[in-house]
Amino acid sequence: MIHANENSIPIIKDGSFERQKLSQGIKQLLSSYTKGINKQLGRTGSLFQQKTKAKLTDKNAQTDFHYIHQNPLRAGLISKMEDWPYRSFSDYILQREGICNKELAIKLLDFKHFKAL
Repeated sequence: MIHANENSIPIIKDGSFERQKLSQGIKQLLSSYTKGINKQLGRTGSLFQQKTKAKLTDKNAQTDFHYIHQNPLRAGLISKMEDWPYRSFSDYILQREGICNKELAIKLLDFKHFKAL
């Protein structure tokens, strides 16, 4: 989940396409990551599903926040949410320091009574 501000809203041109600056940045990130993994593993092709999309979460932000963290558990990849090392859940339950802005999450998601944050 990414909090976008006015710096990510401007529209930029990408060849014949126009997209928001944030969308272009995510496209470049996923493309670079894919190229690196493909080179490392000697393979070609996509790593991610096509048509990755973004959506506003103003009305369901808390639900979306929990959904994101519960994905590996629901997919059967782990038996406890704390076991998934590739996400921010551990940052929010104070097990590790990460790049998450916990104070912003509390404010934006209206987590008034979420003590672990």
